[in-house]
Amino acid sequence: MSIAVMECGDFSEFQEALKNMRKVDDFIINTLNTTIPTDSFHPNGESACKDLHMKLGEGNTKRSEAIKKCITVSASRVKQLKEQREANLEDISLSKALRSEQTKLRMLQVELTVEDLVQQRTSKVFNEKCRTYFKPQ
Repeated sequence: MSIAVMECGDFSEFQEALKNMRKVDDFIINTLNTTIPTDSFHPNGESACKDLHMKLGEGNTKRSEAIKKCITVSASRVKQLKEQREANLEDISLSKALRSEQTKLRMLQVELTVEDLVQQRTSKVFNEKCRTYFKPQ
């Protein structure tokens, strides 16, 4: 399931979609080793690195935007649930829903940190392997 069409309601589904979208990042070393095997053999290292850089950038943007969107949605939901709970303190289901949404919001915020680390790691590996062929602007 693509994050673009996915709702932010189910955190497990959201995490699974992120995991699938991170496959390029997760296999960056293998991808670079098959694209640019050695310094002596590089039929078109510049083109390969440029294409990979573009793919990585698109993936980074999509994932970051999706996480931030879901953080906004969840924070709004927390605010709404707090207001509802204040109006009806006896409703235990509202308190449970609020705690659940607060937990999801914290997990989304952690996911944003994870995304930053994934991007840093990928960027480091990319630059180590492609620096002689392609220099991103």
